[in-house]
Amino acid sequence: MRKSADWARERFAAARAARLATVSAAGRPHIVPIVFALVGDRLITAVDAKPKSTNALRRLGNVAANPSVSVLVDHYADDWTQLWWARADGAARVGEAGAVEGFAALVARYAQYREQPPPGPVIEIRVETWSGWSAE
Repeated sequence: MRKSADWARERFAAARAARLATVSAAGRPHIVPIVFALVGDRLITAVDAKPKSTNALRRLGNVAANPSVSVLVDHYADDWTQLWWARADGAARVGEAGAVEGFAALVARYAQYREQPPPGPVIEIRVETWSGWSAE
């Protein structure tokens, strides 16, 4: 059953992790798990210090080439009457850690970031559309 924008936004506010979907200039999709903070109608996520194969992350290049993104949070259960998902579609931009309004909310949300703030860069997503679905 389709859900309201307010319902979807509430699911994002409660979620601890999400999946960020970007698209390259050549139209190739790319999806990665993220942690984030919801600040108004913006989602803030950052490149953190976890080990990575490169600092030239595909998501950053994709946002630079095509700022249209989707972010998904969901709940799965073997009892399919409990299934739901919420999606935020919007325009993203890449900024520097500490220079993006809302970065402090991201750091405050996760204990790991309070101990070691992400060095960045930061992706700020201005949500244009909230949508959702639930089996209930």
